[in-house]
Amino acid sequence: MYDRVADLSLEIESYDLEPLEHAVSPEFKRRTTVVRLRGDGHEGIGEDVTYSPEDQEAFQSEGPTLPLAGSHSLDSFSQLLDRLALWPAGPAIEQFRPYRRWAFESAALDLALRQAGAPLHEVIGLEPLPVTFVSSMRLGEPASIEPVKRWLDAFPKLRFKLDPTSTWDDALVMSLVKTGAVDTLDLKGAYKGTPVDQEADPTLYARVAMAFPNAWIEDPALTEETDPVLEPHRARITWDAPIHSVSDIQGLPFPPRTLNFKPSRFGSVRALLDAYDYCGEERIGIYGGGQFELGPGRGQIQYLASLFHPDMPNDVAPRAYNNADPAPGLPTSPLAPALSKTGFRWGE
Repeated sequence: MYDRVADLSLEIESYDLEPLEHAVSPEFKRRTTVVRLRGDGHEGIGEDVTYSPEDQEAFQSEGPTLPLAGSHSLDSFSQLLDRLALWPAGPAIEQFRPYRRWAFESAALDLALRQAGAPLHEVIGLEPLPVTFVSSMRLGEPASIEPVKRWLDAFPKLRFKLDPTSTWDDALVMSLVKTGAVDTLDLKGAYKGTPVDQEADPTLYARVAMAFPNAWIEDPALTEETDPVLEPHRARITWDAPIHSVSDIQGLPFPPRTLNFKPSRFGSVRALLDAYDYCGEERIGIYGGGQFELGPGRGQIQYLASLFHPDMPNDVAPRAYNNADPAPGLPTSPLAPALSKTGFRWGE
């Protein structure tokens, strides 16, 4: 797949950084940075979705200082990024490192395609299809079904990707089961040093695995206590946070049936498209995941979902689904393709 885009010509004259922010709650303000590459009368856009505010502020304060100007191919530009210090001081959390690389790579792909006068789907030869999506949320501490009920009252057909925690008791689980709306359970067992870490909990794992027999079970922490609990459910176990490359897929503790792809985790266009190729060859299913994008990054992951896994429970809902309360008139699943005539964009 990468061969179809690697040789695209890319002219870069300058670039800018645009800060975005959204106050999710009094305690949490999400910040991201849009990278805007310019050249030959066109602009390509990508989004750095790094979560730590201090990393975003440092990036924006540094400004457009990287030596990116010149004539490239998409592949030679990627090789240039290999040699540049995208993180002069290093990220606050190491797993954020690929996110900035993806911002530049996705912007370069968008710019190269716009300079070529073609959209991504035509160049790689895939048809965009309507995108099935779920709404991803946490249920608070202590956990409550109220967030799910609010959204189902407004959108009765909405489906969910939920993050179980050790405060999920039997009563809450049974209430969630009755909704029939849970597609994915993200156990967050692969996260370390983040606000959403969830330690390995065999009681929790057993509770949700048995209660939701048709739900995907994402990112468990497999230990001597939890592995036996989940062994009967391995066909439903999927992986997200550990997946950055084909070698990561090959190194999983057992062959996966399905994976969650977050493009920002892969960092480069090559790594992402190679992983799509590999999963196609090995018959591994994929669904897409988001990183609380505030700008063009959201549309780009919706675009990829429309090409590679439109019918899966993609965690790529429109941005308004990240709000605590539903608003009337939101787009519902599946999303109709909304593609620009050129580039790597889901609409303008």
